[in-house]
Amino acid sequence: MNPILHVSRLGFPWETRDPFLFCVHHLDAFPAGNEEMGPSVSLASRNLGNDFDPKEKWRMYHGEHVPGFPAHPHCGFETVTVVTQGLVDHSDSLGAAGRFGNGDVQWMTAGKGVQHCEMFPLLNKEKDNPLELFQIWLNLPKVKKHAPPHFAMLWSESIPIYNTKDSSGKSIEVKVIAGMLEDKLGPPPAPDSWAADSENEVAIWTIKLQAGAKWTLPASNGSVNRTLYFYKGTSIEIAGKNFLTDHAVQLVSNEGVTIENGPEDCHLLLLQGRPINEPVSHYGPFVMNTQSEIQDVIREYQRTEFGGWPWPTPEHVHPRERGRFARYANGTEEVKE
Repeated sequence: MNPILHVSRLGFPWETRDPFLFCVHHLDAFPAGNEEMGPSVSLASRNLGNDFDPKEKWRMYHGEHVPGFPAHPHCGFETVTVVTQGLVDHSDSLGAAGRFGNGDVQWMTAGKGVQHCEMFPLLNKEKDNPLELFQIWLNLPKVKKHAPPHFAMLWSESIPIYNTKDSSGKSIEVKVIAGMLEDKLGPPPAPDSWAADSENEVAIWTIKLQAGAKWTLPASNGSVNRTLYFYKGTSIEIAGKNFLTDHAVQLVSNEGVTIENGPEDCHLLLLQGRPINEPVSHYGPFVMNTQSEIQDVIREYQRTEFGGWPWPTPEHVHPRERGRFARYANGTEEVKE
């Protein structure tokens, strides 16, 4: 049996399968920052508020002073934000806030509705501020669409890393953000998440293979949707078939699949999970099961603004001198200076 089900080119965003809704890879070579923690270069040629030009080395996205995504609502799903390089400032309508990055992951259940902003503060004034992150949207089943919003930080220090070597001594490194790989169990996901039930076999892994390394991706316990995203490197072989970078490969999950890397280190993202198998109706940042439910959510947002916006500006960023931290809606705070 051919374990490769489908192959596609990586676009913006990346194609995903149930239970995932969306995945985007942001890679920006931001310049040095100014006093506002925005770029210290002219923005005159930028389409501010909607700057997504893929030809540019970096983008402002929806930000006008600081790059990022000013206050906007979400409802009916979860966001998992994996930051491999750089920092993100989070603020939300519940009063929660944080600064995270350089290996940290934020897991946010939007549930019945929340506003938040995700800004990319350029803290370094003397040198460049590179940023790389993945934002993954994980759907919620109908019974959890109206769950209370929840914000959790998975600090890099708490995320297990599976390390091994192949028969030639080449290294394999897998960061287990969700799911389990041999004896490495990812941190607890949000309580109302589809990932909270281990039977759903949700896995979010970042994988790094040394040049020439060979590794067999283990079989899952059941029939789940599994996609491997090859986003950095030169070439790899999957089940004996050669792929160049910037491809997504959908795989069968109930058998092991061998990956053999090419002449330079490669990086991959694995998304896996049992499908929810429910209708999906969406309107921008709102994801429900029917169009009628979408209309209800829009009316609810117009009426309540999901708690309003308690911060001074829609592009709220934290003081430059702050390190990594998370302040939760109940007032508790974690500091990772």
